[in-house]
Amino acid sequence: MEYNRAVELDDEAVATFLGTGGTGVASFARGADVSPHSIPVSYGFDAATGHLFFRFAFGPDSAKRDVVAAGTPVSFVTYGDEDGRWHSVVATGRLEAVEDVDVAEGVLESLRRVDIPMVDAFETDPRTLTFGFFRLDPETLTGRTEAQSDD
Repeated sequence: MEYNRAVELDDEAVATFLGTGGTGVASFARGADVSPHSIPVSYGFDAATGHLFFRFAFGPDSAKRDVVAAGTPVSFVTYGDEDGRWHSVVATGRLEAVEDVDVAEGVLESLRRVDIPMVDAFETDPRTLTFGFFRLDPETLTGRTEAQSDD
């Protein structure tokens, strides 16, 4: 088995890797004795503010709505391969719902700078779903990559 050493990404490299959007996994805390509620998500990233944006779809019986609405701690992970090396970014914090009032306070500018991929992961008629936008102003935002042989 080959061992690959990891090195930390600086803020610029994290922003470059995140781009304007992609996919990852959001995990919501549910207590010390309960596994986190983890879901695949599409995200948008605004490098100008450092905010991550998410579009969640909620079905009529969605447990996700309760977890997201509770303001519980969340961690978000995205990863991939660039230039033949793996990269990953982890953000932590709490989600905030993006309300109409937020649009007037500059969030609209952020939303124009991001590209949240539209992924249809439902076997449900989309007309039965409700959608909400959420923002994560990360308390922590870190990245790592596979070290090059000369790092």
